Amino acid sequence: MISPVFSADVSRYESGMKYRRCGRSGILLPEISLGLWQNFGDTSPLSRSRDMILHAFDKGICHFDLANNYGPSYGSAEATFGQIIQKDLRPYRDELFISTKAGYDMWPGPYGDKGSRKYLISSLDQSLKRMNLDYVDIFYSHRYDPDTPLEETMQALVDIVRSGKALYAGISNYPHEAAAFAYSYLREHDVPCLLHQLKYNILHRNPEKEGLIDQAMGNGSGVIAFSPLAQGLLTDRYLKGIPAGSRAERNFSLKKESITPELLGKLESLNSIAAKRGQSLAQMALAWVLRDSMVTSVIVGASSIEQLDDNLQSIGNTIFSDEEIELINGLTV
Repeated sequence: MISPVFSADVSRYESGMKYRRCGRSGILLPEISLGLWQNFGDTSPLSRSRDMILHAFDKGICHFDLANNYGPSYGSAEATFGQIIQKDLRPYRDELFISTKAGYDMWPGPYGDKGSRKYLISSLDQSLKRMNLDYVDIFYSHRYDPDTPLEETMQALVDIVRSGKALYAGISNYPHEAAAFAYSYLREHDVPCLLHQLKYNILHRNPEKEGLIDQAMGNGSGVIAFSPLAQGLLTDRYLKGIPAGSRAERNFSLKKESITPELLGKLESLNSIAAKRGQSLAQMALAWVLRDSMVTSVIVGASSIEQLDDNLQSIGNTIFSDEEIELINGLTV
């Protein structure tokens, strides 16, 4: 069946989405961004991926987060997104903020992984072809590579921005010392690092403990949080144990042995706090990350429009009382 021509909702920026400034920059990101790590590759129906992406845009989500090896299979999430760009979103390209990354395993051999200049530039060239784009809005070094001189990795980002293949540069998963070097090098070369993408959620507080959020703020960078729902742990899926077909049951990106009775007890207590706030556990978990004004956006994945809409309700209440923060910290710090 031929899909009808897409026409975006004229009220998409009046649907309740809020936008936050990213560090010291002109970037404004929606509080909720859509990540295409899973559920958008060639193992998922194109029609479902299309419906979710277009629905997200109609709800004011203009930021879509990708990486070269998102899928599965590698590259297929970008290829899916490229088909949707070509068929539906091309007229809206100037409204979209599209990110991609390179740094993890992508193809065989010494130049298909980590942080070399050759890998980063080659990968971005491939990503642009898959996505039917002339440029991305931000390109990230996906991880710190201790085996490649950091000057080489950062200079690749500088040259990518100067070439016009990306408008901005960012880093992801960088430890404090390497991030400090990245901020300094990029600033000195007039291509400031404007986003640090970090794993951050109620259960994973390392960005706070390691000073990465304060560091970003001090360098004029924003922070964008991935895994805000801790691979689904911070939803109602695991409150009664490990459900069939879940990531933990499949030992995929979430290990069965990590679901301990102690963790389940914490999740039940967090769920009780969420209920008193009038939120689901997932909504409270997203709101908790967004409570910090230094966090520019949170990246959510979604397997259905209904799940995405449920997540979007979190932006209605991102204020926590001192008592709630104390209770949550008592369970998770």
